[in-house]
Amino acid sequence: MKAAEIRNLSTDEIHSRLGDAREELMNLRFQLAMGGLTDYTRLEHTRRTIALMLTIIKERELGIEKEGEE
Repeated sequence: MKAAEIRNLSTDEIHSRLGDAREELMNLRFQLAMGGLTDYTRLEHTRRTIALMLTIIKERELGIEKEGEE
């Protein structure tokens, strides 16, 4: 998911998707521990998506607008 797509969501929707992403990360870590994970890039992608969502939530809390947006 790209930053522009996340910014178009409401804060409640972002929180909902954040919970889903955290659950997916937990499942991926479990698969990794059990030796069943074949696509290791999903771990990195999921972690980055979570970080991006948290960053956008924090921006909204602080009232920061992305440069170029009004």
